[in-house]
Amino acid sequence: MIHSAPNRLMPGIVLAMAMLLAACGKTGAPAATETTAASGDAIIAPALIPQPAAMMPAEGGFMVSADTPVHARGSEAETVARQFIALAAKTPQLQLKLDDAATDAGGIVFAIDDTLPAAAPEAYSLDVSPQRIRVSASDGRGLYYGAVTLWQLLTSGAGDAPLRVPALRIDDTPRFGWRGLMLDSARHFQSVDEIKRVLDQMALHKLNTFHWHLTDDQGWRIEIKQYPKLTEVGGCRVPAGDGGIDPKSGQPRPYCGFYTQEQIRDVVAHAAALHITIVPEIDMPGHAQAAIAAYPELGVLGDKPVPLNEWGVNTYLFNVEESTFRFLENVLDEVITLFPGKYIHLGGDEAVKDQWKASPRVQARMRELGIRTEEEMQSHLLKRLEKHLVAKDRLMIGWDEILAGGLPPEAAVMSWRGTEGGIAAAKQGHDVVMSPVSDLYLDYLQTDSPNEPPGRPATVTLQEVYAYEPMPAGLDATQQKHVLGVQANTWTEHMRGFERVQHAIFPRIAALAESAWSPAERKDWDGFLKRLPVQLQRYRALGIAYAQTPFQVDIATAGSGRDGKVQVALSNPLGYEVRYTTDGSAPAATSPLFEQPLDVKLPAQVQAAAFFAGQPLATASVRKLDATSLLTRNDEEMKMCTGNLMLRLEDDGPADGERAIFKVDIFNPCWQWTGADLDGIAAIEVRAGRIPYYFQLAHDEPHRKFKPAKSAHGELEIRSGCEGPSLASVPLPAGTEADGFVTLKAELPAATAGSHDLCVVFTGDTRPAMWALDRISLLPAAPRP
Repeated sequence: MIHSAPNRLMPGIVLAMAMLLAACGKTGAPAATETTAASGDAIIAPALIPQPAAMMPAEGGFMVSADTPVHARGSEAETVARQFIALAAKTPQLQLKLDDAATDAGGIVFAIDDTLPAAAPEAYSLDVSPQRIRVSASDGRGLYYGAVTLWQLLTSGAGDAPLRVPALRIDDTPRFGWRGLMLDSARHFQSVDEIKRVLDQMALHKLNTFHWHLTDDQGWRIEIKQYPKLTEVGGCRVPAGDGGIDPKSGQPRPYCGFYTQEQIRDVVAHAAALHITIVPEIDMPGHAQAAIAAYPELGVLGDKPVPLNEWGVNTYLFNVEESTFRFLENVLDEVITLFPGKYIHLGGDEAVKDQWKASPRVQARMRELGIRTEEEMQSHLLKRLEKHLVAKDRLMIGWDEILAGGLPPEAAVMSWRGTEGGIAAAKQGHDVVMSPVSDLYLDYLQTDSPNEPPGRPATVTLQEVYAYEPMPAGLDATQQKHVLGVQANTWTEHMRGFERVQHAIFPRIAALAESAWSPAERKDWDGFLKRLPVQLQRYRALGIAYAQTPFQVDIATAGSGRDGKVQVALSNPLGYEVRYTTDGSAPAATSPLFEQPLDVKLPAQVQAAAFFAGQPLATASVRKLDATSLLTRNDEEMKMCTGNLMLRLEDDGPADGERAIFKVDIFNPCWQWTGADLDGIAAIEVRAGRIPYYFQLAHDEPHRKFKPAKSAHGELEIRSGCEGPSLASVPLPAGTEADGFVTLKAELPAATAGSHDLCVVFTGDTRPAMWALDRISLLPAAPRP
């Protein structure tokens, strides 16, 4: 069960997929968007994401070719014009040139217009007539966003030069001033080039705030010259299991990475050119393990070893000594010199106070300061650091846990545990960024597809991101002004490479952009789905490895196949039309349209793909069906017995390259095959893997359940019902075979027959490792001679 990398879109898809048909008229197939010109003629609307605030189509259009001159009026306009020319050269590969001629007739004009309101620096106007294109704004920021919209207009057509831009008038301004994306570089490290690629795409989605999570338990990623061990020690960890061992030498192989201050200045400058402000995060007082590993005197436990390769909610906190406060102030002083933006993020989340409660020294320090509770102690620390930041002309922002114990006077709140924290902060007169885990956490999977990469199996779908309304109900007009905007967060525990980061962000960033920029009344899910295929083509042209899973087809079966047939259901997560074949050929636009479950004769090969405007949106899903394959299920096809704490976990080996992925409930590792038909089945074969158990779960740890082992290494148990009687049990070995797996065969009692909810359980507490199901097969009894 090796997970393969996301497939790219098929190369034959043309850029104008959403523009080819005015109405497909088929079930599940969104029709192309239409609008009306002044004359009443139907015009297919351009595929713009995010939707502009106001757009009025007109008659005719402007033809753009390599001979079209580009004019700039002023130095800011020239900068934007050059950025537009560079973007047009990438896609649609149009080689434009800046023209210094005094006249701007018959060309593309970028102009700073001093008559436009200066209070709206991100607003712009875009006029397209048969004679010319003019983009104007009061500020370079708005002019840049106008250039992005014009680029999207150029890439909404058929792709052949000359390009026709429809005549229209756009007057556009963002709904929110904070349009953010957070990327965690602490858990897994991204290169400077990869960070710049994220920034480039943010700008093309009109996002303007990059929240950079630079420190955490698993890594300290920012160079602090006064404290070099932060990166020398805290910037490295040895991964658990085989992933932390050099396959050639057998020695530990550390995972390291940090950004030098020079590199950070380079990234900040790159972001500034794209009108993006970077908000750095230095997390405290929790998520501090990497810093404490580097300088143990900062912690509560003295010189005890500090692990950096465990995931979850850890209990290490900074201590509350004056020397530690000064350390944090010194760190922030260097951070301030690198990031010119208004806000510095100080975290404040998931700071489990067990170490503080158990420490006589911390308790004595609290008494010295006249502080009654640990929450007030955290508030005291953050208030002091906020005062330090304000003195340096910066403001503090933190996760909504900073509300406990009292907010620092000028702090802003990032509401992640829901909307309640944001509402409470706004009602107290504090600025707020809405970023709820339920709707905007991009480390959650996008679909239920088995092709999803490792991560948290809870889903935040594209539609959920799109549907999220950032302005909470119940705030009056004054309180609403404190809602700065909206942000999605990308945590990278499970994102070992940049391709997975892209899978998480794209295309959900497009949905985020529309919530952050477009007026609420302009949002339209069906219209978004019609514009999205063109956006995917832009991603492909720019080399973005966006998620394929929302555009693939899920193939589900019902029935045992023992009567020579099986029922097949096909679905696409976004509701695009599905076309299929059963003869082994690739589906095409002329293939049958799936409308109801199919009765398929065995053996067969079902192939299915989602289509829009006659073009496939992703490579076809393929499933071979025969009597033998229907007797096997992998872990993805099994349900979890309880699903208390679900994860899709990657194997620890091989050290490099692709690894197996296991669906696991780490609180109750038990997998269920509902309604397994055991008539004629003599035995059950299970293929299992063994992965490191390297989770710190704080107060949730006691909830993990183990069934007691009867032998040295535990047993594989097959039960009828997860709490039902045992059907079979075989001892587990001490370890796996060389490939990291073991195959076990459990004989069933002779009288076993009928339908059973088969549950696969591994007994015993086998930490620091755990067994995980890879697949289960029903083995028929041998025919009688």
